[in-house]
Amino acid sequence: MKLQLLAPLALATPLFFASAVRAENPQDLQKLFSTRECIQCNLSGVNLSGAHLIGVDLRGANLQGANLTDANLEGADLTGANLAGANLTSAHVTNVNLKQANLNGVNFTRAKIYDSNVYQASMENLNITDAEIYNTGIGVGGEDAQIPDWD
Repeated sequence: MKLQLLAPLALATPLFFASAVRAENPQDLQKLFSTRECIQCNLSGVNLSGAHLIGVDLRGANLQGANLTDANLEGADLTGANLAGANLTSAHVTNVNLKQANLNGVNFTRAKIYDSNVYQASMENLNITDAEIYNTGIGVGGEDAQIPDWD
């Protein structure tokens, strides 16, 4: 009996999220929830707060200004994605591929960023207040940052 109730619930979950969010291109949003991939999609300004985006393929997607507060992006591929100005407050960013992504102005307040690839990502004006960052090339620096002398 319980299994009979779980199957419709599992199928309805993506529809619930699709109706709760807004995107520039609703077809792209539907594609994301039905296939777990949306390569080069336009999801700018989308509200995906609290969404479970584990393992999604969003290579080259436009997520500029997106709300990903409390989202779980574990294992997601965001290679070359545009996340400029996105809100990732309290997001789980574990084993995420952000290679060559635009992270300018991203709010990572209280985010958990572990073992993620940020090679060649643009990272100007990040907010990393109270973020937990481990094994990921994000840190405090800039033009005035001091490079330690290891000799």
